[in-house]
Amino acid sequence: MANSALDKHNTSAPSGITMGLDVGSTTAKIAVVKQGKLLFERYVRHFAKIRETLTGLVREAGKIIGGESFTAALSGSAGLGLANAAGIPFVQEVWATGEVIRQIEPDTSAVIELGGEDAKIIFFDGGCDERMNGTCAGGTGAFIDQMASLLDVTPDELDELSLQHKKLYPIASRCGVFAKTDVQPLLNQGASKADVAASIYQAVVNQTIAGLAQGRKIEGRVMFLGGPLYFCKGLRERFVETLKLSPENAIFPEYARIAVALGAALYSESASDRTWTTDSLLDAIEHAKIASTSARTEPLFRDEAEYRAFADRHAQASVDLVDIHDYSGRAYLGIDCGSTTTKLTLIGEDCRILYQYYSSNRGNPVEIVRAQLTEIYNLCGDRVTIVSSSVTGYGEELIRHALGVDHGIVETVAHYTAAKYFKPDVDFILDIGGQDIKCFRIRNGAVDSIMLNEACSSGCGSFIETFARSMHHTAEEFAKKGLFAEAPVNLGSRCTVFMNSQVKQSQKDGATVEDISAGLSQSVVKNAIYKVIRAHSPDELGQNIVVQGGTFLNDAVLRAFEREIGRNVIRPAIAGLMGAYGAALYAKAHVPAQTNLISHENLISFTHTSKTTTCRGCTNNCLLTVNTFSGGARFISGNKCEKGLGIENVNADMPNLHEYKRNRLLSMCPDRIPENVGRRGVIGFPMALGMFELLPLWHGIFENLGFTPVISGNSTRRTYELGQFSIPSDTACYPAKIMHGHVEQLVAMGADTIFYPRLTWNIDEHASDNHYNCPVVAYYSELLRGNMDILRGKRFLYPYLSVNSRKELARGLYEELKPHYPDLKKSEVRKAVDAGFAEYDAYMNDIAAEGERAVKWARDNGKPIMILAGRPYHVDSEIGHGIDKLAVSLGFAVVSEDAVYRLADTPDVHVLNQWTYHSRLYRSAVYAAENKDVQLVQLVSFGCGVDAITTDEVKRLLEKEGKYYTQIKIDEITNLGAVKIRLRSLAAVI
Repeated sequence: MANSALDKHNTSAPSGITMGLDVGSTTAKIAVVKQGKLLFERYVRHFAKIRETLTGLVREAGKIIGGESFTAALSGSAGLGLANAAGIPFVQEVWATGEVIRQIEPDTSAVIELGGEDAKIIFFDGGCDERMNGTCAGGTGAFIDQMASLLDVTPDELDELSLQHKKLYPIASRCGVFAKTDVQPLLNQGASKADVAASIYQAVVNQTIAGLAQGRKIEGRVMFLGGPLYFCKGLRERFVETLKLSPENAIFPEYARIAVALGAALYSESASDRTWTTDSLLDAIEHAKIASTSARTEPLFRDEAEYRAFADRHAQASVDLVDIHDYSGRAYLGIDCGSTTTKLTLIGEDCRILYQYYSSNRGNPVEIVRAQLTEIYNLCGDRVTIVSSSVTGYGEELIRHALGVDHGIVETVAHYTAAKYFKPDVDFILDIGGQDIKCFRIRNGAVDSIMLNEACSSGCGSFIETFARSMHHTAEEFAKKGLFAEAPVNLGSRCTVFMNSQVKQSQKDGATVEDISAGLSQSVVKNAIYKVIRAHSPDELGQNIVVQGGTFLNDAVLRAFEREIGRNVIRPAIAGLMGAYGAALYAKAHVPAQTNLISHENLISFTHTSKTTTCRGCTNNCLLTVNTFSGGARFISGNKCEKGLGIENVNADMPNLHEYKRNRLLSMCPDRIPENVGRRGVIGFPMALGMFELLPLWHGIFENLGFTPVISGNSTRRTYELGQFSIPSDTACYPAKIMHGHVEQLVAMGADTIFYPRLTWNIDEHASDNHYNCPVVAYYSELLRGNMDILRGKRFLYPYLSVNSRKELARGLYEELKPHYPDLKKSEVRKAVDAGFAEYDAYMNDIAAEGERAVKWARDNGKPIMILAGRPYHVDSEIGHGIDKLAVSLGFAVVSEDAVYRLADTPDVHVLNQWTYHSRLYRSAVYAAENKDVQLVQLVSFGCGVDAITTDEVKRLLEKEGKYYTQIKIDEITNLGAVKIRLRSLAAVI
């Protein structure tokens, strides 16, 4: 620290000593400054023992300060209550950071500060502007700690690994815990830990840019503060590379981890005339009385007798365990390679369990299954013969290819198979695993609707496990402590990482570990019921409910669930093994002539290596993980179609309207400026949002006006990354976010003019109450103009236009274009508009004809038809993430909603039908409901407010005719694990 920068102090303490204390969500810091020099500093984790930690720090500082007086101030997210109660001046964190900048680095343009749960950016150019995380703690220190735990490494080891990376994978940054959904499949598929570690850091960077900066450019001299940025060299590297900062503009000061405490010390000089001694400050902290703010609930169990009756009732749903040494004969193996855990069961002819295993993946599921299979073979000897095997879960394909497992089955089938063993008439299954919640309704002996958590994992096993570990207990110990808590804390249901603050506040209010354990169990249940299932009454869950998953082994969670829904449920004694047990039962029912399971001899010499590469088979450019096993066998993951596997012409004739529309639109205009251009130059269309509907119209108009139309081209992940720095909201839908990258591409291409009009109304198809455009589609160009610096000085045309009147459209275009093109005539604009509508009508008729051809082909060839419905822009290969190709690989002929909606009448709906795209969805749902061989899958973008209306209505239209409703939410993350579960389950049902 530049001591000269602190020399101008005028503290009221004769000693010239100032002290700053910073109490954050997970750590406490102290800084003592004397006459411009940092005299003492510490940075420690407080483990929610805030008062004890602070007094320890002050005592330690007292050994250096002695009996001298000093000024003091307190800061931090957990410090306000204590400061008020103790009479210590409090300074808000941003103000404290500002003091550091003002006195030490006054030419700093922006500060990025990451703490345990808090993240913030403070812009100083043009005034102080602070952006801070509000509802999600993804991209903070606690997030990094959790990811390190998932990889089975320490945070320091995670950092060392990240510096050795060769590839970066897209990992969710929208939720700190849900990132595991992306990390775990990568580990299951054999991705290197070094690449995953660096990708985790990149997710932190992306969260900071998209979630905090929100479109404001991070430039100039940038200072990085907070513990994670002090300790994690790999994280620093990702920030510097992503923000393209020069060495002189990336400031990583030595005081980064104690910056707020240092700022509090500087602030204390002018905060109060009061001075302290070590003894007086300790007395104030120790005797401060902080008011309680925690709400409490009723105990889960009033006494031991009530709990014993509960336990005895659930013990009846059990399966016998048999000593494998006492068994001889045929056996059946089931493996469940889940998101965070691996489970195995071996059963005999009578379905009793001969062997069971349940443990964390520890980042290497293949090695865990290999080791367990070796142990099983050793126990089997010559007495027991495994004749059939099945695997399910996220790691299904990897394990099946690695070890020759006979069957791979979708998780829903495995869990239903196990559930009906215990309850043949089961009609609802709730499975809460490590990070997943799965809910299945059962109808007519088959899985009906499937609900999965998609945006948040705050109601899962890792939610409780994280808190158990932070309080120095195992998950099992922590669960038991909640059973007889006298006053459980009402914690509601919040972000897993962010709830740390509420838990710590409860501890300060006197809540015991027991109270917190019980409260967290209730939070898990509330999240499952009200966020995932979205139930309004217990009847919606069914009459015969089976609960399973490792989380329901926690009796406190089970009790909270029964109490919340007001009825008893069945929790099998093997709740954590149900996927593996169901897989074993499936294996028993499907015995092959000869098992393909790897033999004991080959298992001894088994090897497994992996590497990453990029597939160039199509424009998706999938990042592949190539796993190689003993004897040269390979398994390639990460692909969205079969090309990455080296298989040619797989499902080559299967109709795919999404691909057809993509190719049709992308071939309409070049994605680069040709050598010869029209007399009025080049006009660029960003290939996003409304352009997927109206490109033929604009192409026809502007080509006839003497322009050379070009498009920004096919979307890729790179397109999104190009524009992420100007995205103003992390809650905007992905189709809107990617628009920024398309504009960047057009500018880089050198287009003379960029055109994206504002269209309040869509083309009226006379099938709805009104024909509005989505507000984002209609007006996003205004945001682009105001938020993208790259458009300054560029000709960006975004007029208000009407596409429902040729006369009005011609008039609007003429008024917009005339100032830029003086030779333009009204007559040629009117003629161009006619040509544009002729091209648009031809395109829409072509899509309808292709849809009818696809339906006929499917029926002639006995293939099921899937309406992959959404908005026109969902056919974009990056936005749709190759879901259409996944559906084709599962045997579906894929059509889009705008290809078939004309085949059905407009239904009576229970909502105001005022959107053109919505009306198509409703008519498509009717068509699916009326045709036995047609299923509808609805694509929904995260952040799409209007789809909150459509989803319930489409579901109602389908289910009233006995059809299944499947919804898939998509955003910038490409992992298709949950999508595969849904589509494979749908395929299994039909």
